[in-house]
Order: sequence, then structure tokens, then C-alpha cells
Amino acid sequence: MTNPTTDILLSADQARVRTLTLNRPDALNACNEALYDALAEALLTAAEDPGVAVVLLTGTGRAFCAGTDLVEMGARVMDPDNFVEGKHGFLGLIDALVAFPKPLLIAVNGLGLGLGATILGFADLAFMSSSARLKCPFTSLAVAPEAASSWLFPQLIGRQNASWMLLSSEWISAEEALDMGLVWKVTSPDELMATARDHAEILAAKPISSLVACKRVITEPARAEIAAARERENQCFIELMGGPANAEALAAFAEGRQPDFTNLPAGW
Repeated sequence: MTNPTTDILLSADQARVRTLTLNRPDALNACNEALYDALAEALLTAAEDPGVAVVLLTGTGRAFCAGTDLVEMGARVMDPDNFVEGKHGFLGLIDALVAFPKPLLIAVNGLGLGLGATILGFADLAFMSSSARLKCPFTSLAVAPEAASSWLFPQLIGRQNASWMLLSSEWISAEEALDMGLVWKVTSPDELMATARDHAEILAAKPISSLVACKRVITEPARAEIAAARERENQCFIELMGGPANAEALAAFAEGRQPDFTNLPAGW
């Protein structure tokens, strides 16, 4: 069953599984304020819907999610007084992910950058196409990690793997992600959604009350650590956003060139 939704986020229900599909393929499913709001609202709604046992998140086109929309980010940096924030925004979406009480499965169908990678820290099960790739481009944008990835990733994949992902801004292949433990299963592109849906429906056939209880006892010990990590990350982000290095990174993106950080003031 297809649910009423926005054009940028598709929603469909089957066998107590709600599939949410990021749908900005021309922008590689990058999250602008509208998509942050739509996804946050969809998670909040699914959390309260007694007919939904599991949420499965994926994307359309060749990308899963390209993270924050850098065009919109650039506009925010250049003209903050006229930037219109969404109802939830990035932070509200992370709040919804942290609080989501039911199993969240993610099927990475293509490129995942920034939030398209760090969101895996909130997945109860993650599946990935063998042709997909992941990148945390924080240092190439001269910003800090996000979405509590500075704590979640070391817990999930170990400190050195997390350090490489968060420090290097290099691509991670599906097989590397599997070896690290960042995703649970890798399939061929054609089998990705069927595999993810099969596992989602196995879970969705169980009592919702039991699923919620199981997830709560698994995730509850991490809540304080996630909150502390988010606070540290947000403070670093505020300090770096709009600084000389970040300005160069955004200008380079807008001009279609590689950033040059070698001529920045000392310390940047």
C-alpha cells in the first residue's frame, strides 16, 4: 500500500513493513531542509503507528544519500540571516533516529556520503549493494563528524576503522564496509531490496511490543554517550562552519574544483 507522502520521500506499506525511499535522485538524494523534515516526520509517524512494526529506508537512483545538500549549506553560510530553517532540520532528524523505538533497516542502494554513511550508526540491520560506496567527507569539507558518528563508529567498527573513515574522506567499498562490520550483508544490486525486505518481514511478523522491548534494552545504554558525542560534534561544527577552510571547501564545490587548503591562515 502506498501512503500519502511528499515527492521527495516515498512511503509504502507491506506486511507491517514501512519502506521509506529518499527521492531526490537528481541531487543524489542529498538532504535539504525539506527532506530532513520529511524523513523526521515519517519516522515520528511510524513510531506511533500501531500497524508498522519495521521501517526500511533506501534511496532512488544511483545514490542512497549524498548527505547534506551543499548548495543549500553554501547559501546558509553566505547569507545566514535569510536562511529558512525547517521544522526539524538535521538535528531534529537525528533526534528522531535516536528515539525511533522500532527496528530500522537500511538498504544502501548506491552512493552514501556524510549522513548517507553516518546514519548506519542508527541501523539495527544494514544491507548494501555490492556496487555501492560510502564516504564521510568531513575533512574535505573542513567540518567535524556528525550524528554521533564519533562515538557510534568506534563502537561499531573499531577505533582504527572509524578513524580512517572520519579522518580520510576516502571512499569505502561495500566489501570493506562488510569487513568492518558497518553493514550486515552485501548483495548484488538486483537482490538488495528483496533481501532487505525478506529480513524486514521476518522481524515484522513478531510482536511489536517485543521488538520495541528488545531494541530498547540494546540501545538504552548508549543514549547518554550519543547525547554527549552529539554535543561535542555540534560545538566543533559551529566553530568550523564558515571558517577559512570551510569557505574554501564550499567555494571549490560551487566552482567544480578541488579545494586548496595549503594557503590558509596558520592553524587552518
